[in-house]
Amino acid sequence: MLYRSHQSYCHRLQHDMYFLTSNSRLNEQVVDKIILQLNRVYPQILTNTEAEKFRNPKASLHTRLSDLIKHLQKRGERHCQEFYRALQINAEQLYNDLPSRKILKTTDSAEIDTDKEKCMLNDRGPVFFLACFSAAAGFALFWYCCNSDAKVIGRSRRILGFSPIIIGRHVRNICMLYLEDISRN
Repeated sequence: MLYRSHQSYCHRLQHDMYFLTSNSRLNEQVVDKIILQLNRVYPQILTNTEAEKFRNPKASLHTRLSDLIKHLQKRGERHCQEFYRALQINAEQLYNDLPSRKILKTTDSAEIDTDKEKCMLNDRGPVFFLACFSAAAGFALFWYCCNSDAKVIGRSRRILGFSPIIIGRHVRNICMLYLEDISRN
């Protein structure tokens, strides 16, 4: 069965239950820490009575853990999610080794990451764009100004004369002087 990232924590916990309860993967101390965390978290997942029941040393660890998981599944999604959070905090390696986590990792990596794809299509960056744009604009200005036609120079003088906002006055004055020199020659 495939796990999706939208799959409920209760359903995941049902499939992870065998893994968690088999081969003594969780020891007494870790289970006690998880139960205490579920008892202390707000809103409280386990009441004091429930926490004492699941921490009872007279029952086997396997039985207590199985009962805890079944109890959390009956209580709902939030309770199962908090169990996973407590497991991650108290037994991170075991949490990473859960079958549902491994399947989630493989299905997530199989999906196409559109952000990464966007970067790959535009990997040259803004400096490359500015360099290309500047070269094209420079070539166009050079071609426009070096044309020997007097009409072209007159038009460019008009455009440069009305562009104090686009380019600075100093640059505009230099361009105007250059155009006047070209028109005299």
